[in-house]
Amino acid sequence: MNGPREKIVYLPCIYRNTENRKPDYLATVDVDPKSATYCKVIHRLPMPNMNDELHHSGWNACSSCYGDTSKKRNRLILPSLISSRIYIIDVGTDSRAPRLHKTVEPVEMFWKCGLANPHTSHCLGSGQIMISTLGDPLGNGKGGFVLLDGETFEITGNWELPGEAAPFGYDFWYQPRHNVMMSTEWGAPKVLANGFNPADVKAGHYGQRIHVWDWTTHKCVQTLDLGEEGAIPLEIRFLHDPAAAEGYVGCALQGTVFHFSKTLKGDWTAERIIKVPTKKVVGWILPEMPSLITDILISLDDRFLYFSNWLHGDIRQYDITDKRNPHMVGQGKRIPGSPQMLQLSLDGKRLYVTTSLYSAWDKQFYPELIKQGSVMLQIDVDTTKGGLKVNENFLVDFGEEPEGPALAHEVRYPGGDCTSDIWL
Repeated sequence: MNGPREKIVYLPCIYRNTENRKPDYLATVDVDPKSATYCKVIHRLPMPNMNDELHHSGWNACSSCYGDTSKKRNRLILPSLISSRIYIIDVGTDSRAPRLHKTVEPVEMFWKCGLANPHTSHCLGSGQIMISTLGDPLGNGKGGFVLLDGETFEITGNWELPGEAAPFGYDFWYQPRHNVMMSTEWGAPKVLANGFNPADVKAGHYGQRIHVWDWTTHKCVQTLDLGEEGAIPLEIRFLHDPAAAEGYVGCALQGTVFHFSKTLKGDWTAERIIKVPTKKVVGWILPEMPSLITDILISLDDRFLYFSNWLHGDIRQYDITDKRNPHMVGQGKRIPGSPQMLQLSLDGKRLYVTTSLYSAWDKQFYPELIKQGSVMLQIDVDTTKGGLKVNENFLVDFGEEPEGPALAHEVRYPGGDCTSDIWL
């Protein structure tokens, strides 16, 4: 938290499902208030292929490699949710002008791992890189994990044992001190690829479980079924304190947050602690509109929990000093489109927000977002009493991009952040 203030950020920008037939690209944005190019995109790195759907990114080295002087945070791992490619981006040679270092083609993942649709990337203390997946090469749900060599970036195989993959996959977080990893579930790629249909939930094509893995043996040792209230559990976060055996998961469909923790017996339990009420609507896909919690994060000091209600259009800040009884202390204002991906500055005082979730769902729920492009905003955070206020002097409008409006997604800092770094 005492690290230097962020001066640039990286964001994947997506053209899939827009009117622009262009490859996705990685944008570098200047966020230094003292810079002449403040709030400007200063570099764009286009990918060599179309329709990748760049989504979330990770690092070749993070805090799990702390103390290893041979490791440098100089490669950004950029999986493609739809094409199943993995791009390795060189951000070390020139952090303000990233370049493509290597492309891992989908056939490598298909043949070596039997997996597809990569999502979350974390580096491991071993120096390897692990990426969760949503499905198999046929588009069925399959929650497995791909391992990359941290030096060559070759796929070395699966992390999970044969036959141990979960029915669905999405996000994961590991905690070696408690010999555990937790993973979550979105849905089968073949049903979510082009939009959302509530009937697919009833048909069992979306998940509602947290999977508990033994970190040493790589076996799934427990499954926590969250029920209908926990349908579509997406981002999962342990507390940053490596000794803590608890954390939170945001569940999209019912607008709920569950707290999970280790019991005295040594197994794990989960309980709902937050529910955002639905809104009654007319002429929509359902008679009541859920908030659709799509991203959550925890401040580095483990004091505040943040999440975005993508359909209701707001951001919420909760004081989690009492971990099982959070209380809301801040709420952001509405913007065109809706707040989605969140990233917090290391000191906890600036919350960056982008508005695109996933191009197929953007197109369905916010059609104007496809036409006008997404934005990045900055929210000023009161870290003493709690509270959120939009910084009216900060706006990055991806609707004004040279190649046409783009959908900017996740935010990453060169120096690490609240959602990429795991401490051992």
